[in-house]
Amino acid sequence: MRVVMLDPSGTDRLDRIRPYLPQGWEITTTTSRDPGDQIAALSGAAFGITGDVPVTSEMMAVEGLRAIHKWGVGYDNIDLDAARQHNVRVLRTTGSNAIAVAETTLGLILAVNRNLVRGHVGILDGKWRKGELSPTSMRLSGKTVGIIGMGYIGKALAKLLRGFDCKVLYTKRVPLDAAEEADAGASFAPLEDLLRTSDVVTLNCELNASTRNLINRETLALMRPDAILVNAARGGVMNEEDVAEAIREGRLRGAGVDVFAVEPLQPGNPLIGLDGVITTPHVGAMSADSFAPSISRMLGNLKAIADGKEPNPIDILV
Repeated sequence: MRVVMLDPSGTDRLDRIRPYLPQGWEITTTTSRDPGDQIAALSGAAFGITGDVPVTSEMMAVEGLRAIHKWGVGYDNIDLDAARQHNVRVLRTTGSNAIAVAETTLGLILAVNRNLVRGHVGILDGKWRKGELSPTSMRLSGKTVGIIGMGYIGKALAKLLRGFDCKVLYTKRVPLDAAEEADAGASFAPLEDLLRTSDVVTLNCELNASTRNLINRETLALMRPDAILVNAARGGVMNEEDVAEAIREGRLRGAGVDVFAVEPLQPGNPLIGLDGVITTPHVGAMSADSFAPSISRMLGNLKAIADGKEPNPIDILV
């Protein structure tokens, strides 16, 4: 059985994975993100693992492909209809990265609120910006945080915010039941109310037809000018130009952005270099201490399929 890492991976990463492979299995990778290279790499393989690389209908049609596994949770880069058409199973590691993404979200909130990166870069440039940054540095403690999306990640973030004595609001298509709300320490609010009243708004939802460009010029206009926005969900959930414009015009104090509409991040992206904006290269789900359990879970699901068994039910998409 051959497994292909569809995100081009170095030898070091493949060597870290090999000890977890079932006996007799091998792992390879692609030379680039080019669609032709992706299809060539899958030729003759039983399984593919993707992080950010799109899995297209042409890739699903490769003869002998049995399953695609998402490294993480978001599956907007995978053509599920094509998977069904070609009888290819699709899986993900549901909830496996929730704590890492929640911690990254909290880190971005604190870093933007406290101007930590602007202060750090200033020192690297030989500037002492203490007086310059103090008027826009804010505490998190006691503030209202609005979470858009309350799945595994949103719930983990809400629990982290307890230590800051924050009022936590959330919005999602189907509200939590009373017991889940009490456990998370969060209260439901319609999107418009959440945007109007929150000091911090975080995006922790899936990217789908209902959430694409959810944060745009109109919804940004509902937010307070001293509020901040954090996106550790998917780039397509917010309109990057609209967010950049709101910050440039002083209608939004700042933003922390880990995900982008086009990745890797392209030169000329409107968010790059803006004061009050922290950009990170989609690292929210990454943590060295979650590597072993994540790869073991993925390979366990693929081994189940190879053995004619059903993988973990909560990980099945197709």
